[in-house]
Amino acid sequence: MSMKNVPDIVVGRLPLYLRALSFLGEEGRQVTSSQELGQKLGISPAQIRKDLSHFGEFGKQGTGYDIKYLSEQLRRILKVTEEREVALVGAGDLGRALIHYEGFAGKGFRIALVFDSNPQKIGQTIGPFEVLDSESIETIVADRGIEMAIVAVPASAAQDVVDALVRAGVRAILNYAPITVKVPAGVQVQYIDPVIHLQKMTYYL
Repeated sequence: MSMKNVPDIVVGRLPLYLRALSFLGEEGRQVTSSQELGQKLGISPAQIRKDLSHFGEFGKQGTGYDIKYLSEQLRRILKVTEEREVALVGAGDLGRALIHYEGFAGKGFRIALVFDSNPQKIGQTIGPFEVLDSESIETIVADRGIEMAIVAVPASAAQDVVDALVRAGVRAILNYAPITVKVPAGVQVQYIDPVIHLQKMTYYL
């Protein structure tokens, strides 16, 4: 099956499988099954097998999945076999937290540039980064060939920032700003808004 025909919801579950496999690998495990993965993730074994079948055959009935091999294949499918540079726009509290977040290490991503529009923050050093002027996004990001970015700015500034990133060649954006932005075809945007998720959960309380 063509990668373009794989449902987005299936692609969204692949990182969950990879994370579960990573935990099992860290425990020294070599083999797992769709039943075990399903128990850990709350996903039916049949759904896991169906999801993986979009990309090939990775296990054998009765023997399960080789954890190392399946992990390598999922990293290949998700295109995280090599470390990708990420531009971060927004050096406020959230941006600082992301700079110091250690979870990116070994997962295929590395923050490489940090931008902000606040004159008081431009030129400051946060961790290993000097905060750059957001006005230079198009030039610097394009020169580095960076294709991924994280937006951690107020809603009022998000669309302008996203437009600049797209003009610089960015094709994948993780948006923390509480607003839906417009992007051209071929640019992927994922949204993280804690309020939205909290509001969804309160429905069930």
